[in-house]
Order: sequence, then C-alpha cells, then structure tokens
Amino acid sequence: MENLFFLAHIVLLMVLSPIISRIFRIPTPVVEILLGSYAVWVGFLHVDNEVFKNLAKIGFFYLMFLAGLEIDVQRFLHYKERFFNKTILYFVYLYGISFALYLIFGLSPVYIVAIPIVSLGMIMALINQHGKGHQWLEFSLIIGVVGEIISISALVIFDGAVTHGLGWYFFKSIFLLFAVLLSSYILYRILKILFWWYPNLKRIIMPNDDAMHQSLRISMGLFFVLIATMQWLELDMVLGAFIAGIFISSFFAHKTELPHQLSTFGFGFLVPLFFIFVGTTLDLGQVFTQNILTHAFWIVLAMVGVRMISSFAVYFSYLGLKGTILFSLGGSMPLTFLVAIATLAVKNGAIGSDEYASFIVAALMEGIVIMTLIQLLMYIFQKLDEKNKEKIS
Repeated sequence: MENLFFLAHIVLLMVLSPIISRIFRIPTPVVEILLGSYAVWVGFLHVDNEVFKNLAKIGFFYLMFLAGLEIDVQRFLHYKERFFNKTILYFVYLYGISFALYLIFGLSPVYIVAIPIVSLGMIMALINQHGKGHQWLEFSLIIGVVGEIISISALVIFDGAVTHGLGWYFFKSIFLLFAVLLSSYILYRILKILFWWYPNLKRIIMPNDDAMHQSLRISMGLFFVLIATMQWLELDMVLGAFIAGIFISSFFAHKTELPHQLSTFGFGFLVPLFFIFVGTTLDLGQVFTQNILTHAFWIVLAMVGVRMISSFAVYFSYLGLKGTILFSLGGSMPLTFLVAIATLAVKNGAIGSDEYASFIVAALMEGIVIMTLIQLLMYIFQKLDEKNKEKIS
C-alpha cells in the first residue's frame, strides 16, 4: 500500500510536468528533474523506495531504446560517402581537445567521456520543431547518429573502468563490447538479406492487421531480451536497449505507427520516472551554491567551447558562420547522456556528490539556456537574411 501512495505522488508530478513545460516553454525533462528535486525538498516525496528506483532504471533503458529507434541506418549509409571523413575528423577534434583539457587542468577521467558526449534527444527535438530544411540540422542528425553510437560505447567502457578498474575485467568488457557490436552488424547484414529474399516474413512477425498488438509485444520482448543479454555479458544494459531500437527501426519500417506507439508509452510513463528520479537525487539546499553553480557553468562552457572549435575546424566551409554557430550549439545539449554519465560516476565513486550536482545543473542549464539561445539566434539570423534580401531587391 505504501508503494501505491508513493507512485500516486510520482504520477501527480508526471501530470504536472507537461503543463508547466507548456506554460514556461522549458523542455519537459528539465521540468521533471526540477519537480523531483522540489518534491523531495518540501517533503512531498521520500526517496528510499526500491520500486521507484527500479522503475526509473527501466525508464532510462527505455529512453536509450527510443534513441535507437530514431536512428535511420539507411539514411546514415546514404550520407556516409559524402560526410564520413569529416564526421570522423570532427570526433577526433572533439575527443582530442577534451583529453587535452583533462591533462591541462588535472580533471577526473569522467570529463574525457562527459565533455564530448553527443545525444540525439535534443537534436530530434530541434528537428521536430524546425524541420529538416536547415543544412546545419541535417549535419546535426548525421553527427547525432555517429555520436550516439560512440557515446553508448564510451558509456560502456567508462562503466567497465570505474566498476572493475583497468584490469582483466575492464579489457574483457572492451573485448565483449566490440564482439557485441561486430555480432550486431553481422546479424544486421544477415537479416537484411533474409528479409530481401522473404519480404513477407516482416509482415508475419509484425502484421499490418495487428489487433492483438503483436508488434508491441515483439518490440518489448526484444527490448528486455537484449537488456538481459547485456546483463549476462556484464556489459552496460544501455547497449542492449539501444541495439533493440536500431533493429526495430531498420527492419520494420512498414509499421509506421509503431515508433509513435512506443514513444507515447515511453514519454507518457517510463521516461518521466527516470527524470523525476534524477531530480530526487539532488539536494536543492546544496545545488544553488556558488561552488556548484560556478562548476556547472565551467562544464557548460567547456562543452560548448569544444564543439565550437571542432565545428569551425571541420564544417565552417560547408555551413558558413551562422550555420556553424547553430550547429555547435545544437550539439551542446546531451541532456540524457550527461545525466547518465553523472549517475554512473557517482554510483561507482568516480565523482563526489557536489560534482554530481554540478553535472546535473549543467545539463539543466544546457536544456534551458542553449535551447532559448538557438531560438533567439535563428530569429535574429532570419531577420538579417530578410534585410539583406530587401537591400538586394
């Protein structure tokens, strides 16, 4: 009964989140984190609840599952011939500068992974809002696909390093990671050939006339099977959820309504649980201190600065000044992954509670400030373009 009352309180926060988000035009995940923090601060929630913790963990896995679902492998393969070398160079700059900052300032190894991390989440939000007509957003999508895969791999490697140290278990984890990625690619090629020879097999597995919701059941089955497989291999379970999403988006495109159904379920229930849980781990009495706010500011500045340098070095000739600035800012909001890294790091003792709070505040600052800044810059650039066209005419 106690768990039911607790979950009733959580559901109330979930209901309020989109309303507050719509009123103040703040990304919903940011609102959910803030509400979770405030609820604990005023005594509305008590965080020592195992059911909530386990549901929040599943919510995070489901978020990574939805991220994989957004990846269009065929679209990426279409672009790779033109942009592959530039994309690789971009990430070399990104990780190279981050490693240099780690050495120069004597930072924790967490920053090598955290500063250059890329997530599709906020990029997809920008695309949904502004469409794919902008070249910088098209480039952002390509970078997001590659970055998501690299970031998932970095998370797995980082988790292995902080959990087991740089010993046998760590190198075993690295070997298993590459074995899983290679096996996934081989399986992808085999399934592609199989479905090419037997196209009706797709509709047997996920029929168009799906009154029994077979497609949803198979999707959720694949989600949990791959998560369990990663747990058995002692790899980060995030990888299994991500691969499950990629496979569903790659082979069952005829189920056009399926991504929407899976997304509705995730963002309607499971994913908000994760963000509210993240909020409950923050102590508002400590967060709004000069030390944490200053540290969070430097994290944001480092993440934006590294992306600006890398973007101007690689993509300036393609995108120009305005496009490169917007592209850099668009990739500087890895909200979910930054929270994920901070959660893994504090769980394994790689960072302390103050540093953890700084990372979460940095993620919130990026979600609010950078998203607002992009909107403002797009408006300013649009007005400037209109004035230039008037002068020419």
